[in-house]
Amino acid sequence: MAADKGTPDITPSSAALPARHLLRNLLLIVIVLAAVVFATRNFLHSRSQGPRGRPAAAVNLATATQTDIPVTVTALGTVQPLVTATVRSQLSGVLFKLLFQDGQMVQKGQVLAQIDPRPYQIALEQAKANLARDSAQLASAQADLKRYETLLRQSSIAAQQVDDQRATVRQLQGTVAADHANVDTAQLNLSYTQITSPISGRAGIRQVDIGNYLTPSDTNGIVVVTQLDPIDVSFSLPQSQISEIGATAGSGAGLPVQVRDQNNDTLLATGKFLTLDNQVNVSTGAVLAKARFDNAHNRLFPNQFVNISVQVKTLHNVVTVPVSAIRHGAPGDFVFVAQPNHTVKLTPVKTGPGTDDTISVLSGLAVGASVVTEGADGLEDGSAIRLPEMPTSAASPRAGSKTTPANPPSGSKAPQA
Repeated sequence: MAADKGTPDITPSSAALPARHLLRNLLLIVIVLAAVVFATRNFLHSRSQGPRGRPAAAVNLATATQTDIPVTVTALGTVQPLVTATVRSQLSGVLFKLLFQDGQMVQKGQVLAQIDPRPYQIALEQAKANLARDSAQLASAQADLKRYETLLRQSSIAAQQVDDQRATVRQLQGTVAADHANVDTAQLNLSYTQITSPISGRAGIRQVDIGNYLTPSDTNGIVVVTQLDPIDVSFSLPQSQISEIGATAGSGAGLPVQVRDQNNDTLLATGKFLTLDNQVNVSTGAVLAKARFDNAHNRLFPNQFVNISVQVKTLHNVVTVPVSAIRHGAPGDFVFVAQPNHTVKLTPVKTGPGTDDTISVLSGLAVGASVVTEGADGLEDGSAIRLPEMPTSAASPRAGSKTTPANPPSGSKAPQA
């Protein structure tokens, strides 16, 4: 019992227990507060970066403007010359000369070839000789008729003899007339020995050589000449557009037409709508149409495939944006409109006709709105944006702060925070 009294008492007193519990509770409170502060900072940081924690996206903006937009109809067409003439000999004979080069531009009436003229020159001289002989016989018969008529008045000869002489004169008059026709025919045949171009245009590759014997029945002829200026382009249009195009073209307005190359890159010529065919092709549901173009520089080549653009009408004072601003998704067509706090708003729009670079917006967008044209990939409604020249810190909106628009008007001052 004496040893127990000398041993120190290490059992904690009841007064020390509340102090230890208080210290532990304070430590838990501190840990909870630290966690709350950390979570709050992460939440605010994620809000400053935009939805899902993405940083502000660098974009380019364009302003919706108001302008006129032409409404066009496009089609694939084929260049067709107005006239294609196969030059053939109208006589039989040996080809004597060729007076053109392959691919040469020739004029109407220009001599292209000549066949041996000597047989036809001889035929002309023979026809002239026959005419001279029969003309002399006619003159002699007419002189005899005058003498017979004088003798008949004197009752010196019978009337039958005078009538026979009159018949002889008429017969010789017919013979002389036939001789004149033979002379004209011989002269015409002689002129045909010089083969001329029936039209102005471009000569193709010759089909014969000097020394060949030509006949009018030759299928290939001597050469093919194609008229190039003016020139037509034929193309097909859907029957749904017949009424609109036909009403405008039929009024004499002469719809403007542009023709571009097969890749639709280079403008080749500008002309006028010419006509529609008189019936629809039942197998295709399309109607054939033609447009005419000046082709002084020969930029349109026969049978060339081209792209046709017919301007049907013009929409006046419509809202237009660059084509790159239009996005496509579940809502249909839409644009991202820049907001004053450097975010974007997804705005559905209804688009209409356009050009190569711009497109009309028929509804959903006002003039002057700033739309995203580049950098829209990955954007969502409410995403934070920044322009390339803006610092990254300036593109992150803070709660309760005042910000300036992404593209303030020229000359305006940004309000101070």
